[in-house]
Amino acid sequence: MNVKKLLRGPLLYIILAIVAVWVGSSLITMSGFREIPTQQGLEFLKDGRVSEAKIVDGDQRVDLTLTTADKELGNQVQFYYVAPRGAEVVDAVTNANLKDGFTDEVPQSSWFLSLLSILLPLLLIGVFFWLMLSGMQGGGNKVMQFGKSKAKLVSKESPQVTFADVAGADEAIEELEEIKDFLKEPAKFQAVGARIPKGVLLYGPPGTGKTLLARAVAGEAGVPFYSISGSDFVEMFVGVGASRVRDLFQQAKENAPAIIFIDEIDAVGRHRGAGMGGGHDEREQTLNQLLVEMDGFDVKANVILIAATNRPDILDPALLRPGRFDRQIGVDAPDMLGRKRILEVHAKGKPMAKGVDLEVLARKTPGFTGADLANVLNEAALLTARSNAQLIDNRALDEAVDRVMAGPQRRTRIMRDKEKLITAYHEGGHALVATAMNNTDPVTKITILPRGRALGYTMVMPLEDRYSVSRNELLDQLAYAMGGRVAEEMIFHDPTTGASNDIEKATATARKMVTEFGMSAAVGPLKLGQSSGEVFLGRDMGHQRDYSERMAESVDKEVRELLEAAHDEAYEVLGRNRAILDRLAAALLEHETLSQAELAPIFADVEKLPPRPQWLSSTTRPVSDLPPIEMPLPRAPIDEGVVDGGVSSGDTAPIKPKRAPARTPRPATA
Repeated sequence: MNVKKLLRGPLLYIILAIVAVWVGSSLITMSGFREIPTQQGLEFLKDGRVSEAKIVDGDQRVDLTLTTADKELGNQVQFYYVAPRGAEVVDAVTNANLKDGFTDEVPQSSWFLSLLSILLPLLLIGVFFWLMLSGMQGGGNKVMQFGKSKAKLVSKESPQVTFADVAGADEAIEELEEIKDFLKEPAKFQAVGARIPKGVLLYGPPGTGKTLLARAVAGEAGVPFYSISGSDFVEMFVGVGASRVRDLFQQAKENAPAIIFIDEIDAVGRHRGAGMGGGHDEREQTLNQLLVEMDGFDVKANVILIAATNRPDILDPALLRPGRFDRQIGVDAPDMLGRKRILEVHAKGKPMAKGVDLEVLARKTPGFTGADLANVLNEAALLTARSNAQLIDNRALDEAVDRVMAGPQRRTRIMRDKEKLITAYHEGGHALVATAMNNTDPVTKITILPRGRALGYTMVMPLEDRYSVSRNELLDQLAYAMGGRVAEEMIFHDPTTGASNDIEKATATARKMVTEFGMSAAVGPLKLGQSSGEVFLGRDMGHQRDYSERMAESVDKEVRELLEAAHDEAYEVLGRNRAILDRLAAALLEHETLSQAELAPIFADVEKLPPRPQWLSSTTRPVSDLPPIEMPLPRAPIDEGVVDGGVSSGDTAPIKPKRAPARTPRPATA
């Protein structure tokens, strides 16, 4: 504990006041008598050494005056007695034949002490609150300042973040650049009748840089910037949140132009009335006050509210309407070019080896957010320092990517030879099936070293960013996921629990294909099941089934058929390429980790599966006999004359769809 802070606090004054009262009361009640044991006092009476005695009733005390002064006690002593010995004490005093006799006394309380006993508690309470109100604790810890805003004002002396420090969010930066211009030159926009936006909502997955963008706006705008978290508004006392909202906006208006940034606004801006019990009154009062303050902005006040959240779906609709949050800017995971720029930003100040290519690293990290990429470079720097190296090389970066994706390598987990053999064939089955499919991404790495919760993993990386997935690509993913289980069945005839996560992911994908993506001919293009609007019921209770038991049975049947078909395709691939699977497993047992360059000669002779037949979404609709469009599209000539908007349907006759051949039972392997 900080001694100086303790001495400045009210606790010291309270202790001093208590000590002073105790000393004062001790001086007032001091009588000059020395206290002795009861038995010794009775012996003094019996031996005739007492000349005068006084029995004080109520206190059960006897004051004695000795005939001759004792060297240690003096001539005035006193002793106390318990109630059962009262008669014995009275008899001893009576039989002592005292020279000056004895007296009885009933003590009368002093008016001063009575008054002090009443005023002392009131005095201590008054001193305590006076110290609190005088602000001796300082800052935001004052007891009576619950209703004051806890927002932090970003000063000009603090380290500034600018838009140059933000990469991978060009659209968001462009929108926020306009906000900065609004604050710097409001007259230019007001001259053409433009109204300054009252609020900007930044939404997106965690780690995409929403808070960093807000800090960049503060560094660029050069205006007072008030930063606060949504959870700082709500306290255990009713009305505190609303009071803090009023105080925050009042401060911003007094220092306009200004920016207010509320991080994680979903803590206070959730949908009102949702959940069992109707919601939280204090939170709703805070939200209501926030809505009123945003509506009450003066057009010329030049105060802009920026908020960030990764749950825009649970925010109250009144908070999202135009006039409050006029702009809603999505901040998603960056694309390949954005990842490269983010890596360049975080690589500043780090010694990189000459052979490091950040573009290659960006291709290896699809789906990574800005926080993930910063963590990759930080992990690489830590690994470099741990190995006493001076430059961050590709080896450290590859290991850092693996650590971020799958966790650190578990070197202490020693597998038996049989488990290593099973893991080698399991991961080899994944990789071989992924290579033999026609719509999968290339296999870039295979390892059988335990990492995280996995005994090994196969890394399949896309060559470019994708924003939609076709049905054939999803079917290839199902087959690739079942490849490990099929390899165990084919080689050992005894599958293990290692494929549990693969089956879980494949089942989830197949169910989404049937219930969400409309990729089942039996079920049709339907969205089955709906997400609940009750945002406080919990994630597991937030999905409601809105279809019949018969449809549920059809869904289960379709999901099983998709997984069985994927199992058959994986079985066919591994049966055709059994020799390659054996070579791959042997190479994994020898090297434990294989890169894409090392896998290329092994997969050179892989026999791919033929393309699947055309998928028919229904057995009743006619299907065009035109071939599918290939990329790139040919350039069509432009006719400068009048173009008829009609489209010729052609003379296509209904074609009876061809049914897929029935699956034959899988043969048993020798």
